[in-house]
Amino acid sequence: MSKIIIKNLEKSFGNNKIINNFNIDIEDGEFIVLVGPSGCGKSTLLRMISGLENIDRGEIFLDQKLINNLLPSKREIAMVFQSYALYPHMNVFENMSFGLKMERIKKSEINQKVNNAAATLQIEDLLKRKPKQLSGGQRQRVAIGRAITRNPKVFLFDEPLSNLDAALRSEMRVEISKLHKKLKSNIIYVTHDQIEAMTLADRIVVLNKGNIEQYGTPNEIYSDPNNIFVAEFIGSPKINILKIEKENVINSNTLNIFNNKITFNNFEFKDEIYLGIRPEDINLDNNHEIQVNVKIDLVENLGFEKIIYTKSFKNQIIIKSSKSIKENSFKISFSKDKILFFDKDKNRIR
Repeated sequence: MSKIIIKNLEKSFGNNKIINNFNIDIEDGEFIVLVGPSGCGKSTLLRMISGLENIDRGEIFLDQKLINNLLPSKREIAMVFQSYALYPHMNVFENMSFGLKMERIKKSEINQKVNNAAATLQIEDLLKRKPKQLSGGQRQRVAIGRAITRNPKVFLFDEPLSNLDAALRSEMRVEISKLHKKLKSNIIYVTHDQIEAMTLADRIVVLNKGNIEQYGTPNEIYSDPNNIFVAEFIGSPKINILKIEKENVINSNTLNIFNNKITFNNFEFKDEIYLGIRPEDINLDNNHEIQVNVKIDLVENLGFEKIIYTKSFKNQIIIKSSKSIKENSFKISFSKDKILFFDKDKNRIR
């Protein structure tokens, strides 16, 4: 297990700044997930940590040792890519042992490392097969096994499951979680899939245009977002964000929300604001303070759950519920205690 400290990291390609003053401490054995939209700098950050990309400014420490200028092979870091990057002419054993052979490790030690990694990933019976004889999930296991044989202090995963179908992604999430618990190594994992992030991470880094929007546990990121960007990025379906115009601010602590006059104690409203309510916090009844008449646009039937797209006052409101709906128009409600508020700059204020 190893501690990673990243200080003031920056990276630009021409005039395009990809990473901007990135700072983070990763504790021994932590599973860190980087999420954010395409182009926010997730993969570039991994490549800088691994040594595959030069650093413009900043420092990376592994176990209090500065590794900026070390060759990738000397950093004790292993990277698993989105593409499996297996040699098609080599069998599984040869693919997993290739890096060890390049390091001139003894044959007996190579055999032991490969067999141990294969046992960990339950691919012992695949060692003689070529990549073309493997499924996508099996190929990804081989790529992970190749990383394990190096016994690194840090694993870097760059969207490793994005090429798999939904069932395989779910299966591999479980396998990667088990692997982390067994190896107790640091993992830094890049994904665009928030389910992977929420399921796997000890802490999540939400990136936007090279900046950290928020860094915290999955529950902190979900329940206590810093701003609208984070609130919308984490949660499926995404949070409902509704604008409360200035004329609907009745006084310093009372709002008109869909024709419901609601008072919030120990709070002060001054200007237009944004209201956030999670789809799962909306009820198909009129049992709560804020009640709204809606009309259905679309229902996505997911079996046990339904995602209901509705309209009210020209606003789209998404609801997540296990209940069935027979009417096209009906009343919904939600509690004022479930509301998140954001200021006109879209930063969290309550």
